[in-house]
Order: sequence, then structure tokens, then C-alpha cells
Amino acid sequence: MSGIAIGSGELDLLDWKRQIFELYAAIRASDDRVAAWRGWCAVRDELFREHPQSPVAEEARDGFPGARYAPYQPELATVGELVPTDARPVEVGTSTGTPISFRAFADVRFRLAGEECSLPVYWLEGYGGGLFLPFGDATNGDTTYGGGRYLLDTVKGSDLGEAGGIVLDFNFAYNPSCAYDPRWTCPLSPLDSRLDIPVDAGELLPPV
Repeated sequence: MSGIAIGSGELDLLDWKRQIFELYAAIRASDDRVAAWRGWCAVRDELFREHPQSPVAEEARDGFPGARYAPYQPELATVGELVPTDARPVEVGTSTGTPISFRAFADVRFRLAGEECSLPVYWLEGYGGGLFLPFGDATNGDTTYGGGRYLLDTVKGSDLGEAGGIVLDFNFAYNPSCAYDPRWTCPLSPLDSRLDIPVDAGELLPPV
């Protein structure tokens, strides 16, 4: 759910999704999470420079220096417990003002940086659906995108898997596409999805 570009080519989008699915499958299969993270950064940078569905504006791709990432921090990887809640419809605001319909169906509870944390988990209300986990934190608008970041989006293949619970590795947090180019329509992190602590991991503000 990183965004939808007006006039996007369907086959280009299919290829982008296929590559992202393959990338995350490799992450889930890897026994070396740091090496998998390095591969994630490298593949994303290649896609940003070369793919027609890149969030980077076409005229800026040739000189794109690569996304900015915080160093990998093992302590910001954890496993969360999914706790079902009373399902409720949620209209999630977007970067262009048109909301997207989700359903909040569970909370994921976890411990991060010594703090007990919880985030609502959303399900896309559309054909086939998909789990969506955005979040905001105390770094937004400073070192990270002000509209929050995404951790999981199974519609687009961003899925870190399960290991006795849902895997939450905040080193893989990434920006919505609209952080790079306003032509994209992206869900922004709801207020209910904000962590009070800073999450100094994952993708940072785009390079200027």
C-alpha cells in the first residue's frame, strides 16, 4: 500500500509487486537478518533508480543517490502477539485527501526499546484484502517522514513472517511513496498508530 500512481502501467505494477514479493520471501528464508537487510536496501535502491513504478520522479532517477537508512539495530527487531479486537471500520486518510477503507481487527502487542507497545492492525477492505501495519513515532518530521512509515503490507508483499508471533523488525520500516513524489496517493499513519518512543531504524527522510 505504498501508493497508487495515476496512469500507472498495470504490467509494470505487477512486475514491481512480483519483485517485492520475491525480496521479502528471501528475507523470511534467511538465517542472517543483517545480510537480508542489506539486500533489502540494495534491491530497493536499484528499483528506485530503474523501475517504471519507482516512487522517485522519473527526471530524478538517474541521479538518485539511494534511499537513506539508519544502521541496523538488532534490538529493534521483535515478535508481536496479535490480539483480536472488536472489528471496526476505519477510513484512513491519504496524502491526496481521499481516504481508503480499512478494518481494524486486532492489536499487535510487543516490547521495543524496553517499552511495552501496541499498534492496531488493519485489513484492507477490498477484493482479497491484506494486512496493513503503518506506524508513527517520535522521529516523524525530524529524521523520518512526517506522515509515518509502513512496516507490513501484505497486499504489496511486505511481510516479515511469523516466529511464534508476528515478526516486527523495525529496521525494515519504509516510507510511503508520497515521501518521494506527491503524484502518489498513500495512506498516512493514523493517530491511533503512533508510538510514543523514537524508532531510530529503517528508512529515513529522502535525500534532498
